[in-house]
Amino acid sequence: MRISFLSRAQLTLAAFLIVCIVPSGCMYASPPRNTADACKIFNEKRDWYREAIRAETRWQVPVSLMLAIIKKESSFVHDARPPRQRGLFNLPGRRPSSAYGYPQAKDETWNDYRERNKRWGAKRHNFGDAVDFVGWYVDMAAEHLKLKRSDVANLYIAYHDGMGGYKAGTWKGSAWMLKASAAVADQARVFQRQLQSCKSGPARRYLRQSRLF
Repeated sequence: MRISFLSRAQLTLAAFLIVCIVPSGCMYASPPRNTADACKIFNEKRDWYREAIRAETRWQVPVSLMLAIIKKESSFVHDARPPRQRGLFNLPGRRPSSAYGYPQAKDETWNDYRERNKRWGAKRHNFGDAVDFVGWYVDMAAEHLKLKRSDVANLYIAYHDGMGGYKAGTWKGSAWMLKASAAVADQARVFQRQLQSCKSGPARRYLRQSRLF
């Protein structure tokens, strides 16, 4: 029996298809082309809209807030990590933390989320899992720290520094943290205005689908 061997072109195509099937492949590899416009983000990444609405409904956290946090944390890069520190002879060393993925969640916080919500297969490079994580953490921070859900700046500080860090208050002396939290609040307001006036794509139905308006 003659055995036919795949050509190099066929092998390349097969490898491409395999990469696209797994969660960290083509489906998640590229961030939106325009990360400043919520309508265009969801017009390009239509599955993201459904997942964001699901998270908003579950945690009562606005889509605009969750998007603003993800944009600040990872710029919508699915496999984002903190840059490596430089060691001897300026060689790349260890990363400063285990933060990873869209939400830049650390290992211990992510594992806590999976355990509490029984989402054992959740992945930080999956947008649906990531946006649900952000909603969960913001909801928990709002309840625990008695923060209004409209207080985006303080909610972002609690997200970035952790609830313990927020309570410690060291962020009050950090010019970077205060500037970053103000930027996230501004971005959330921009995203909210955009979502309320989308002319095309799935987000044009936002006001009818959202449970918060």
